[in-house]
Amino acid sequence: MDLRNKTQEQPAKVRATNFKEVSLGFDKETAKKEALRCLGCKNPPCRKGCPVGIDIPGFINFVKSDDLDKAAEVLFIYSNLPAVCGRVCPQENQCEKYCVRNNEKMGGSVSIGALERYVGDYAVSKNILPKKPEPNGLKAAVIGSGPSGLTAAYYLAMGGFKVTVFEALHEAGGVLVYGIPEFRLPKSLVKSEIDKLYALDVEIKLNTVIGKTMAVEELIENFDAVFIGTGAGLPMFLNIEGENLNGVFSANEFLTRVNLMKAYEKDSPTPVKKGENVIVVGAGNVAMDAARTALRLGAKSVTVVYRRSEKEMPARKEEVVHAKEEGIKFEFLASPVKLLGDKNVEKAVIQRFSLGEPDASGRRRPVPIEGSEYTIDCDEVIIALGTSPNPLIKNSCKRLSVTEKGTIIVNDDLKTSIDKVYAGGDAVTGAATVILAMGAGKKAAESIIEYFKKGK
Repeated sequence: MDLRNKTQEQPAKVRATNFKEVSLGFDKETAKKEALRCLGCKNPPCRKGCPVGIDIPGFINFVKSDDLDKAAEVLFIYSNLPAVCGRVCPQENQCEKYCVRNNEKMGGSVSIGALERYVGDYAVSKNILPKKPEPNGLKAAVIGSGPSGLTAAYYLAMGGFKVTVFEALHEAGGVLVYGIPEFRLPKSLVKSEIDKLYALDVEIKLNTVIGKTMAVEELIENFDAVFIGTGAGLPMFLNIEGENLNGVFSANEFLTRVNLMKAYEKDSPTPVKKGENVIVVGAGNVAMDAARTALRLGAKSVTVVYRRSEKEMPARKEEVVHAKEEGIKFEFLASPVKLLGDKNVEKAVIQRFSLGEPDASGRRRPVPIEGSEYTIDCDEVIIALGTSPNPLIKNSCKRLSVTEKGTIIVNDDLKTSIDKVYAGGDAVTGAATVILAMGAGKKAAESIIEYFKKGK
């Protein structure tokens, strides 16, 4: 029996027509009731599932006693973005997975993510900011202002470094502002979290493309340490006939236009096509974001097409449930093999698949079924098959060792092949989660601080 206290949500039919946040979070009474479910384990297994090692029973204990200032204080030791993580972390596969209550007899795991969001939102509402540390006389450059970059910048600044962040776009936040939709992560909230960096005198230089505007080598010469957190923004495609037709987008372009450039607003300077019959290819969180965004832009029909079964979907369960509630359709064991049209996409030829033996990822490999093709009418196709690192950094800095896939090679301390240059997040791992990128940013900052403490 599920005894977890539920957060409030916008009704599905209402939220499918707006970009306001879907989940409304806990109120004070519900948050305290949920906090009281935490057993306060002396050796909490939930912590081993958290990439940044938050003292989960510690902050929840203060929620029990209504001391949210102390709860926020505990969170900020381990995470600079609790209001963000409380919304977008896959808690069900991380901290909550290891909660001792995560079984039917114990009523289900404690809603750690919702409690983190509750405290994070309180900290934002009270404008709780970190105290400036004593400067150590050292300078650090951070390339990229996504989750790994923001986290590295925060912990380096807290360690006394004078930090400068270099961001290619005109707004800081990386995937938090261009990738994740407003209805999952309000951009005003991201801005409030970034304000913590300004409170620590971190400088953020926008519209600065490292590898074009400035070279990595210039940063190496002018800073004591460099962190590369450029993410993975290069989209993958199907490489099928018709993929160059008008109306075919990568999820990256589609979501960036909507989230960062506000393409859904009237008279937007960067409008985006609003399809009536939309196909989204893929089944990760980005695919769910694209499908639900297309629906909110006015699509009459949105269909997610995925070549494996629902069981293999990498998207968070919550995102899939929300998508279904909002009317998104799903075609499993299927994938487009050709897109048809004159100048604009008009139809997709879909082939059926069956599942064979597991592949390198551990998931069963999809096998095409001959003669199973069928056609779907569509006027927009969004490809959400994942991303890889942009080659700009590696191409402009030949000393940087990378893998065949273009990801940056680092050691256990996240140090690259270049002295005093560190890297982390999707630029190292390939596309992953916000919290894993944050964990890497934090670890790299700690490694840099330790490096200089030892006087090397």
